Amino acid sequence: MENRWITNVRLEKGFKKDGNRITGTETEIVHLEIEGGKIKSISEELPTGAFAQYDAGGALLLPSMREMHIHIDKTYYSGPWKACTPLTKGIFTRLEEEKALLPKLLPTAQERAENMIELLIRNGHTHIRTHCNIDPVIGLKNLEATVRALENYKDAITYDIVAFPQHGLLRSDSVWLVREAMKNGATLVGGVDPATVDRHIERSLSAVFDIAAEHDKGIDLHLHDPDTLGAFTFSRLADYTAQAGMQGRVTISHAMALGDLEGDALSSMLAELREQRIDVTTTIPINRPTIPVAEIDRAGVGVSLGHDSITDHWSPFGTGNTIRKLGVLAERFKTIDEFSLNRLLKYATGGVTPLDESGQRVWPMAGDAASMMLVDASCTAEAIARRADIKAVFFNGNEIQNKLLQLQ
Repeated sequence: MENRWITNVRLEKGFKKDGNRITGTETEIVHLEIEGGKIKSISEELPTGAFAQYDAGGALLLPSMREMHIHIDKTYYSGPWKACTPLTKGIFTRLEEEKALLPKLLPTAQERAENMIELLIRNGHTHIRTHCNIDPVIGLKNLEATVRALENYKDAITYDIVAFPQHGLLRSDSVWLVREAMKNGATLVGGVDPATVDRHIERSLSAVFDIAAEHDKGIDLHLHDPDTLGAFTFSRLADYTAQAGMQGRVTISHAMALGDLEGDALSSMLAELREQRIDVTTTIPINRPTIPVAEIDRAGVGVSLGHDSITDHWSPFGTGNTIRKLGVLAERFKTIDEFSLNRLLKYATGGVTPLDESGQRVWPMAGDAASMMLVDASCTAEAIARRADIKAVFFNGNEIQNKLLQLQ
């Protein structure tokens, strides 16, 4: 049943200041009326009489989060512990492993995907962008399992599925398979390292954009290549985006080269991405130079966060907890003041924050979708710095934990 009122909600209403210096965040306790999956009104007073309600108990209300880079189709999550084997040939070690591993994982692929979806929901996400292996080893079978899993949660999340030729679009002769994937549930066209994996930047990018044009879908490419090789690939990607008229519909996942470039080279590269409205998704890696998130943001290039994997043959790490990842981001770049911590939230929510740069409340407002989360914190800055626990998650006004219980 849809909650009619969410009562005793803590909302941010402005910044506390000592002169020009921001020293804290002001909040207030209010009540939200929900109707038709949206916030109908925000009130300091409750109506009289009986009504359906969810008591937030003074918890802080924040917009729900968007997991923008995950692989739910190939995971050890919810299965027995298994560490990774050593890398001997870089990425190609893992590609060789997958030839034997993917068929073994297939019988439990949907179950483990659903367990991961539930983990992400409990951690405050109401949108998931998952990459799904499309290759000659597994064909479209992982995609079929992924679609079934996500459809089982369509009342709790929205989602995108990237048709991801992990073994190389050209290298594994998967162009035709990706085309088939776009007819069978995939919503974005993927690819990986046109230079080092496909060994032909032009042919690889051309094929990706041809498929995207055929199906009128966006693009999300894994680009790990470093330094000038990565930068050259970004530039060619920007050129293809301009030629195809796909501004605002292309994402670079990882974008490792942005962590290697400096000075004019970085500024010039970011200007190219901004002009074509190409955005970037990062996992905030700490085992190599992390892309300069704040500088990318200031340059007008969109940045979002993802977990990539949650314990699989690529990595034994990952929590699915984006609030913790924001805390890692803050520590990685020495973000310690109230204002700067507050601004980090947008990287996890698709740009939505309770306060704007000047401290005016811009969320929630009457008419906004009621997809949000309650956290055990006094303000956004504390939630990020102290890795606050999530008390409840709402999708279109419905408290999702009830939905998860119904699905079990």
